[in-house]
Amino acid sequence: MSSPDLSDAEHQQVAETLRQAGVPAEDLQSVLKILDGHGLSMGPKIGEFEQLFCDYIGAKHAIGVNSGTAGLHLCVRAAGIGPGDLVITTPFSFVASTNVLLFENAIPVFVDVNPTTGNLDPDLAAEAARDLAAGGAKARKWLPRKGAENPSAFKALLPVDVFGQPAALDLMRQVADEHGLKVIEDSCEALGSEYRGRKAGSLGDYGVFAFYPNKQITTGEGGVIVTDDDQAAATMRALRNQGRAPGDTWLQHTLLGYNYRLDEMSAALGVAQMARIEELLRKREQVSRWYDDRLDELPQVERYVIEPDTTRMSWFVYVVKFRQGVDRDALAQKLEGRGIPVRPYFAPIHLQPYMVKRFGYHPGDFPVTEDLGRRGLALPFSSVMTEAMVDQVCQALADSLTH
Repeated sequence: MSSPDLSDAEHQQVAETLRQAGVPAEDLQSVLKILDGHGLSMGPKIGEFEQLFCDYIGAKHAIGVNSGTAGLHLCVRAAGIGPGDLVITTPFSFVASTNVLLFENAIPVFVDVNPTTGNLDPDLAAEAARDLAAGGAKARKWLPRKGAENPSAFKALLPVDVFGQPAALDLMRQVADEHGLKVIEDSCEALGSEYRGRKAGSLGDYGVFAFYPNKQITTGEGGVIVTDDDQAAATMRALRNQGRAPGDTWLQHTLLGYNYRLDEMSAALGVAQMARIEELLRKREQVSRWYDDRLDELPQVERYVIEPDTTRMSWFVYVVKFRQGVDRDALAQKLEGRGIPVRPYFAPIHLQPYMVKRFGYHPGDFPVTEDLGRRGLALPFSSVMTEAMVDQVCQALADSLTH
């Protein structure tokens, strides 16, 4: 019998949509069981999914939410970050890692990145932290031209594990401990990666994963926060559920919260995917090796460096850089014309129109980020790619570079 929340026709439509999206049969059955039950939200699957993450990451708490952005926002709230507070972060990322600070009217303090990894430069981050802690003229040189005239407290670091490679978290942790800061690790792209033998997401005060369809596992939309902080976990569980704290009834709300809940269908799909996480990671790793082998023959192409401290790389996307003199945008058009879907990766956050308007950033403010943004291109990548598909992409790339 179908869920009372769905008609039989809607039940069948959901199943067909999942099939067309390429959801494996075993994962599909997990979702259909939810549809055949009596609850689509706040049921047992979310707890099962969260426990799998506690076990996999080695965290005390996991909090399922409806997106990685929601997870990062709840971490910002739990860390007590508010209007005028300063947070060191990266301009080379998806915009969500900055937007969650703006949601609370905090001030993102951008620090440029390592040119070989795209991750936050730890030495620059340490220098910025010392200057911000000192205040005065030293602090002002790191602040944006406008929108930061009356900064409040220096509260946190928000590094991003770019393209699946963990940031230099031990060094970030040292900086945080020296200045009494929280560390919010954006591991939305790095599920399964390891830094010095420890799982990405477990290296800060809070870690966040996301499950959009291009991620290592997918729930369609969704995310998980992991933490060992009991009080923060309780706060984030209340905030995701409209601010209902333990003991509140359905219409009582101790906190100002949000509807950031992860639904039961998504959680069921996540449970099924986590059962195959190692298989999915191995398949992505194999695709990356096929690319590595073929791209080594193209001198115009540079690959991102995997640092020795990254003891396991979990591939989110496969991004390459082109040497100076290659017109990346013209090349992308050629590839698109040959049926090869590619995408520039990332556009610098500080040059997004709303950031320029609010903070007065100019081209040249973060030269490494801007250089990577000009030269980077994401090639087709997923766990279902075959060697023949990689050959097709690389041959089209070689031909386009030659002609």
